[in-house]
Amino acid sequence: MALVRWGLRRQNFHLLRRRRVLLLKLTVVVISVLLFCEYFIYYLVLFRCHWPEVKMPARGGRQEPVLKAMFLADTHLLGEIRGHWLDKLRREWQMERAFQTALWLLQPEVVFILGDVFDEGKWSSAQAWADDLHRFQRMFRHGSHVQLKVVIGNHDIGFHYQMSKYRINRFEKVFGSERLFSLKGVNFVMVNSVAMEGDGCTICSEAEAELREISRKLNCSQEQVQGSSQCDHEPRLPLSAPVLLQHYPLYRASDANCSGEDAAPPEERSVPFEEKYDVLSREASQKLLWWLRPRLILSGHTHSACEVLHPGGAPEVSVPSFSWRNRNNPSFIMGSLTSRDYALSKCYLPCEDTVLTTYCAAAAFLLVLILAHFERLPSSFLFGWKLCRSHLRREPCLSHPNSMPAS
Repeated sequence: MALVRWGLRRQNFHLLRRRRVLLLKLTVVVISVLLFCEYFIYYLVLFRCHWPEVKMPARGGRQEPVLKAMFLADTHLLGEIRGHWLDKLRREWQMERAFQTALWLLQPEVVFILGDVFDEGKWSSAQAWADDLHRFQRMFRHGSHVQLKVVIGNHDIGFHYQMSKYRINRFEKVFGSERLFSLKGVNFVMVNSVAMEGDGCTICSEAEAELREISRKLNCSQEQVQGSSQCDHEPRLPLSAPVLLQHYPLYRASDANCSGEDAAPPEERSVPFEEKYDVLSREASQKLLWWLRPRLILSGHTHSACEVLHPGGAPEVSVPSFSWRNRNNPSFIMGSLTSRDYALSKCYLPCEDTVLTTYCAAAAFLLVLILAHFERLPSSFLFGWKLCRSHLRREPCLSHPNSMPAS
């Protein structure tokens, strides 16, 4: 009888031990997959990104300083109306990890977000705005050595027929009303492209007047007009053609000439763009090109990549969305800029499909592990599993240099 009890206790001990081993294996696999998909994959992917090299001719015996700038667009933080909590959690965690990893690895000096920071800014209440802003400040936190500049988008203040002084002031109270910004000899002009409707509305007229004043200041910085009466006592800007930053792209008929893995899907590229909705009007685009004479234009809004050369030789780069909510392969632009030259490169974030596939593969592996433990696998699969395990157990002995041949 005692022998039977001892045998039962031993059997129970082995069963408990096997369960503990299974639980340990499951825990290790789950934690490893979570750490890889939610942390390490961002370092693995972004580690391949490097700042582009820009030509640096010496000026006065010294080289020009190079400004390292990141450009991203269309984060679309979900609000209380259209934002499901799981969608918020997933997309916002992706953007937070991508942004924080990029800051740590790439060390930019300034980051520009080209509009549509929020998805529901055009109709959010004061409390909803405060909640969304708090989440934004947590996700895009940065040290004092990095400057963050944000351009107004249509989802932040509404389309032309929705925008109001109240929404614009609410946005500018947080992100600033600065339209002309200079750093390391590089001039940036940040345009409220929603106000470039051209219908003479109060907000539109004020925006155009502000741009004309910026145009005058830029002209005063040029050598040929220095000393003129209109520029007396005017603080001198760096002698550099500006970089134009805005949410809406300048006018183009469609994305038909856009290419690349992050361009619009082929079936959408030939769809004509609507002026003042998808892109700026021809008239507004001509005004910006004439007033500012930019050497480079960066925009968002379309959620897809495109490169366009405008009349006069001004290139425009449409920056894809930074969020998985808008595309499977988000990215951002890295720019090395001096007062006379620039170089751009694109940095891709992890694809959402890659993360989902990894989770599915891990779930399948866990299922096999559990079924094998309880011997619930199909007989042929179970036989292969046991054969593989027995082979792995014998192989070290067979290959050991001191093992003796069988007699």
